[in-house]
Parts: sequence; C-alpha cells; structure tokens
Amino acid sequence: MHVAAKTPADLTITPRDRRFGRGARQARWWHGGDPIATAWHNALSITFPRGEAFFIESVKAFRDGAPPKLEAEIKAFTMQEVMHSREHVAFNKRVTDAGYDVAGLEKAVTDSLELTKGRPQILNLAVTMALEHYTAMLAQMMLSHPRYFAGVEAETKAMWQWHAIEEIEHKGVAYDTWLHATREWTRWKRWKVKSIMMLLVTWRFWTKRWQGTLELLAQDGIGGLGARARLFWYLIGAPGPARHIFPAWVAYFLPGFHPWNYDDRALIQRADSAYADAQIPAAA
Repeated sequence: MHVAAKTPADLTITPRDRRFGRGARQARWWHGGDPIATAWHNALSITFPRGEAFFIESVKAFRDGAPPKLEAEIKAFTMQEVMHSREHVAFNKRVTDAGYDVAGLEKAVTDSLELTKGRPQILNLAVTMALEHYTAMLAQMMLSHPRYFAGVEAETKAMWQWHAIEEIEHKGVAYDTWLHATREWTRWKRWKVKSIMMLLVTWRFWTKRWQGTLELLAQDGIGGLGARARLFWYLIGAPGPARHIFPAWVAYFLPGFHPWNYDDRALIQRADSAYADAQIPAAA
C-alpha cells in the first residue's frame, strides 16, 4: 500500500558544520547553576553519540530504492547526525572534565543497543522513528521557550539550540523512510507496529533517563526522596519538558499522523534571528 509522505516539498535539510566549546572549561552545574537541569541534560547528552550512530544505520538500511528526494534527505540527515554525535562527544568530555563519572550511563546505552543486534532491521527503524519523534518534541519545546536555557553560557546554549534546529529540520526523515520501507504493509499493521514500539521506547526512555539523572545527582551528594521530588517537579512542573511534549506524544498514535502535520519551521527562523550563535553557514 503506497502512502504519500507529508514532508514539505520545499524543505531543505542543511547540515551546519559547527564546533562548540573547544578548549573551554565547563562549569559543573553549567545549566544556570541548577544541579537538576544540569544532570538531566547531561544524562540526555550521554545517549547521543551511540544513539545517533544507531539512527544513521537504521535509516541507511532502507535507502535503496528510495525516491530521489528522500534519498537526498537521508544523506543530509546522516551528515547532521554525524556532527551532532561529534559535538556531544566533546560536550560529554567536558562533563567528565567537570568531575562526573559517566561510565555507568554509557554502559546502559551500550547494553540497550546490544538488544537490537540480530533483530529485524525494520524494528530498529521503528525504534529510530519513535526516538526521532522524541528528539523533535524536545527540540520544539526548547526553541519555543526562550528562557529554557536562561543562565547558560552562550556557547553551550548555542550548541543545544543548533542541535534542536536540526532535529526539527530532519524530523520527517526516519518517518518517511518507514513509510517507504513498509509501503506494502496494511495501514493497520503499520500503526500497530509503530504504536507498540513507541510505548516500549517511551518506557525505556523515561526510566533510563530518570535513573541516569539520579546517578549523576548522587555524585553531587543529592539523593533520596528529595532528589526524586526535585527531578519530578523539573520534568512535570517547571519548566516541565515532559508536560510540554505530552500532546505531541499523543499525536503520534492518531490516524494520519506525520511529523510534518505540524510545520514548525518558523521556530528555526526565529532561533536563527534571536540567537546569533545559532546562525551557521552550510557545510562546504
């Protein structure tokens, strides 16, 4: 069954080759002096280098026979993700230089990826599609709230905003690759597999990030019920990233869902104009 993609015909995915924070010392609580916000973002960042390599391989596995536009978008997606991985490797080194031991968090990512070995590639693509929706939702939330990175040093803020811009830009690539790869499936089978996988991904995403954040907080001597209550409030209350992304998460299960049903390219334009550091020339 052929399903037409809904990615805007005039969308251009632009790899922006930018390096951040080289040679700079990063404060231990770099996120405005807040240990909770810092630990949450550090735990998130530690997943990116290996996770994005997995995304690349999952999407590239189905590029053969793709329409020319999708093939070009997969190439641009790959270039963007490679640079995201590079910058988060550098960021994560600054996290360790600030005194954190992230070996346990890195092992958790490695162990999760080990579970994908030997599994049908189409299921890995379904995982990638779900996680790409997560990165797009979080990116949209970060760019929609100008004070989200209040108190963050300019270069670090620019890195997270740069990443968010490109996650929005390529948010439809994994989904369109999925539509291409499952074009002979029934609509019911496609919905069932993607929905089950999103539920599994959601459980693992929040449990692993919760555990990772608490592990980092423990290294700051912040533990017990107090740490859990503060993290819960950060995620649900203020600034409430989990609360803000919930409507977009629900939309994933609705009939006719596509990441570009909500065209938020204006956020990219606004970020480019509001934050000079986010204006990055296209890679040569």
